[in-house]
Amino acid sequence: MAVLGGYPAGPSAWASERFGRYAGALAAAVPVQLANAHAKAHAAHLAAGLKKRSPYGVALVGLVREHLAETARELGEAVRDVRGYEYAVINDHALFPFRYADRPRPLDRARLPANASPTRQRLFRAHGPQSPEGLFEVDDDLVTEEYLGLHEAFEELGASTRLVCVFFTADAENGIHAIHWGDAHLEPDRTFTWPYKEQLPVAPAQME
Repeated sequence: MAVLGGYPAGPSAWASERFGRYAGALAAAVPVQLANAHAKAHAAHLAAGLKKRSPYGVALVGLVREHLAETARELGEAVRDVRGYEYAVINDHALFPFRYADRPRPLDRARLPANASPTRQRLFRAHGPQSPEGLFEVDDDLVTEEYLGLHEAFEELGASTRLVCVFFTADAENGIHAIHWGDAHLEPDRTFTWPYKEQLPVAPAQME
């Protein structure tokens, strides 16, 4: 797994293949935008005056998505609305941000929540990578109409658009701990298999 720094030698071949000429700019922008989102979410958390972390978590989810969409617009690329949520789409690859833990935790421990929306599941099933070789799909006699529906591509996103996952951990007090991006396949038990992944550097905390 590569750990990318200041990109003196340019972005990885994987990033270049997916994002084309925007690969370097995007790889540098993602950590900064996550730091910006954290700063605003932390401010909202303090303003709420609650001991619970919910104001931070809820705000962070929306802000990360908005900041990535802002980057797409700055690059002259697309922002698509899927069920009321904006997704940055660069070179036909949609960025899917996901905070998988509120404390430092290995990427292989990431898991989609049991109450994850059908929209989230469908994004992975229809726009994520195919199941890696050696893993089995559901038997035909067990496939339901609901299961098949999860494999239907979102027209608003573009049938040929592929998903690039941006997984990270963060908490209100310490900010962003770690950032990973790559191709993530959602398994039936809601865990993830990564045909490819990279770790991005964490940008310095932004002041609000």
